[in-house]
Amino acid sequence: METNYIRFDWAVKKLLRQKANYVVLEGLLTVLLGEKIIITSLLESESNQDTYDDKFNRVDMLAENDKGELLIIEIQNTREVAYFHRMIYGTSKAISERMKLGDSYSEVRKVYSINIVYFELGQGKDYIYHGKTEFRSLHDPTEVLILTSSQKKQFQKEIVGDLFPEYYVIRVEEFDKIAVDPLDQWISFLKTSKIPENVTAPGLKEARKIMALNNMSENERATYEKHLDNLRYQRSVLETQKIEAREEGLEEGREAGLKEGLKEGLKEGLKEGRKEGRKEGNAEQKCIVAKKAKALGFSNKQIQALTDLTIDEIELL
Repeated sequence: METNYIRFDWAVKKLLRQKANYVVLEGLLTVLLGEKIIITSLLESESNQDTYDDKFNRVDMLAENDKGELLIIEIQNTREVAYFHRMIYGTSKAISERMKLGDSYSEVRKVYSINIVYFELGQGKDYIYHGKTEFRSLHDPTEVLILTSSQKKQFQKEIVGDLFPEYYVIRVEEFDKIAVDPLDQWISFLKTSKIPENVTAPGLKEARKIMALNNMSENERATYEKHLDNLRYQRSVLETQKIEAREEGLEEGREAGLKEGLKEGLKEGLKEGRKEGRKEGNAEQKCIVAKKAKALGFSNKQIQALTDLTIDEIELL
């Protein structure tokens, strides 16, 4: 029988804040950042939301690692146009709120912003993106600005950009691969909430025990089921909005097309009318000239040369 596991957003909110369970988050951060991450503490954040209405189930976790660096983990289930701006705000807030009056600028912390989103954020072919600040020469783009020897020693960094916040965007719904390496195993779990027995990614082995659905109490399961119902409701609302917007757009398109068609038709009609009017006017003028020429004794051939009328048309006059 296949084991069911708790969704990661709920686990972050309820289970993974316990120190004994840091190992799960450490596993995700380790495979994502490409270096061993050890969480020393979880800091106060605005993520302790227990109701559906609070931030639409957005989950923030602010952690500190053994290097004193800050790690923001945010999970977003609902679409937000200004989400990138929120990422910027989040890192700025994490830095500024941990600066004391009179602190040196050297006390500014390194921040990693990890964003796990369940909607289409931006446009791109990949399901995971990394953003960081770089200082490159305008005259030689291959040259990157590095720190001085004393700065390297003090800050334990090599290049200037390493001091600035870094951003990771995991677009979960875009993942459609077979999970082979540890990072893909983690993304697959974020999307499906399934953990295969042969999983090798750090943190996921521990998650099999910590996040098993059958470990929840009856009350916990009821609250969790309500959370899932809320997510389904959100998706239903968004899908309905999409369908309505599409239908509205089609209707507006039809009306605009009809108006444009009538406008073009009127324009073409006027054009054709003028053309036909000129044509009929020319024919009438030719007949008048032919009649006068005939009265003056011109031959039919002479009249034909003058008016371009046929012999038959001239004889009928």
